[in-house]
Amino acid sequence: MFILKSAFCRIFQTAFRLALPILPYREPEIVDSCAGLDRILKKEKVNSVLIVTDKGIVENGLTVPITEVLESAGVAYTVYDQTRPNPTVHNVEDAYALYLENHCNGLIAVGGGSSMDCAKAVGARAVYPKKSIGKMKGILKVLRPLPTLIAIPTTAGTGSETTLAAVITDSEKQHKYALMSFPLIPHYAVLDPALTCSLPQSLTATTGMDALTHAVEAYIGRSTTRETRRLALDAVKLVFENIETAYQDGQNRTAREHMLHAAYKAGAAFSQSYVGYIHAVAHSLGGQYGTPHGLANAVIMPYVLKAYGKTVWKKLHRLGMEAGVCTAEQSDQEAAEAFINAIQELNRNMGIPDTLSGIKAEDIPTMAGNAEKEANPLYPVPKLMTAKELETFYYQIAGLELNHDSTGNTKITGKAV
Repeated sequence: MFILKSAFCRIFQTAFRLALPILPYREPEIVDSCAGLDRILKKEKVNSVLIVTDKGIVENGLTVPITEVLESAGVAYTVYDQTRPNPTVHNVEDAYALYLENHCNGLIAVGGGSSMDCAKAVGARAVYPKKSIGKMKGILKVLRPLPTLIAIPTTAGTGSETTLAAVITDSEKQHKYALMSFPLIPHYAVLDPALTCSLPQSLTATTGMDALTHAVEAYIGRSTTRETRRLALDAVKLVFENIETAYQDGQNRTAREHMLHAAYKAGAAFSQSYVGYIHAVAHSLGGQYGTPHGLANAVIMPYVLKAYGKTVWKKLHRLGMEAGVCTAEQSDQEAAEAFINAIQELNRNMGIPDTLSGIKAEDIPTMAGNAEKEANPLYPVPKLMTAKELETFYYQIAGLELNHDSTGNTKITGKAV
């Protein structure tokens, strides 16, 4: 049965890859500071905006440079600051109600990927008022142009300011799903390093590793283009050269700026070439336990890259050279191992663990099933895996081991979860 499914997946992915040149991908216009908002709002004739963010962003004063510009420009604004780390359907509906109540005709997302995903989904609701979010999940379900959408990242990792995806959690079903449509790509991305300087070390680390995951998965997948490969390589180089500096010295504006551009490039790359099993597993953990996405990606990445084996050695060799952790003279296998080891070293240097606590063995089959459904056939992974094979990753990141006795029974050992 899996042979037939594998064939279907590869045919689907090949068709999508062949269609890449004619699909309406676009990149948002980059604005280098919040001061540029005045020009954008006048150009787009926006007179009332909904700012979608979270309480932490507001409490840290990161919306102040934005609201000052809006007030100076005479643009009305309303702030929705209840976005959760994994935005829910309820978040979207509550924000959408504010959007309608205040007669908004523009959206500004301020924060990380959660705020941007929520704002994208609000925009989708605005142009499809009779459709629920659940009916817009999947590929190309949103075809109408969204209201002016401006993304202002305060983290350097998600790349959501460039992507066509919005990942939303159904909290009742404990499951994440994605809306993936071209109109969800923001119209503008404000890359202002001043907004990232107060980012805590832990978030600097996990969001930066999120950007690295995007670049790696975009590069090793089977639906790359010359442009997405270039963007991914640039992003990997920028991350390895700047993430630890940004982590150790939050006020280093150069490192912060480079990390913002790394996240942007990685986002642009995976928006076209897509991701893989690292993301599928991470999304299932976020849906089940609320695990922060960047943290999940960082922990999962080495395990999945190792499992891909020789299918990715050559590409990891190229990435490793760009990262400066291997040489052209090394064999592909040696270089790939060096690159994976360098990822693990980055994690260790920034306090990111090798495992995650709280994973329950009884939840693993459901999460693996959700990950398999998300990834196959959409993600052009280097090596196709079944839900049963994906279960292994959950046991690994939980610090658990599966042992089979002589009678064929399976026993789970390892630290308590």
